[in-house]
Amino acid sequence: MNDANVVKVGMADLKIAAGGAILKTTGLGSCVGLTLFDERTKVAGMVHVMLPSSEIAREASINIAKYADTSIPHLIELMRLEGAEPKRFVAKMAGGAQMFAFHTNNDSMRIGPRNVESCKQMLKQFNIPVLSEDTGLNYGRTIEFCSMSGKMTIRSVQQGVKEI
Repeated sequence: MNDANVVKVGMADLKIAAGGAILKTTGLGSCVGLTLFDERTKVAGMVHVMLPSSEIAREASINIAKYADTSIPHLIELMRLEGAEPKRFVAKMAGGAQMFAFHTNNDSMRIGPRNVESCKQMLKQFNIPVLSEDTGLNYGRTIEFCSMSGKMTIRSVQQGVKEI
């Protein structure tokens, strides 16, 4: 892989790519790396979702890429402006781990699973199917998504490398 062809997506960030560029995000623990892809135009997008809903935001001015409910609609719009057609979008996702064990039923401690649920709910709202996912469990992941092939490569220390 040529580093010049890699578009890095930071935490609470989103980017789009086309023409064979690779979208990459690292450090997915409870965060979710979600990709959207239009195979016909080869336009891809990736968001690194940190939290499930902007309703829990405490900052005066929110980072829309931080929350599932605000980032996914924004990513769809950015991709549409690049010529992609939302009705052809398919999604892949990874992350959403429960990195620490808690002995409580407090839902606020389930950030990873709640991130996954919120992403799926938003995708359902836009009628975007989830083609594949590698979510949950308790380990970190790094993902790369190829805007030419639509393949997601997932790397983790504990699980090695796999492709979905």
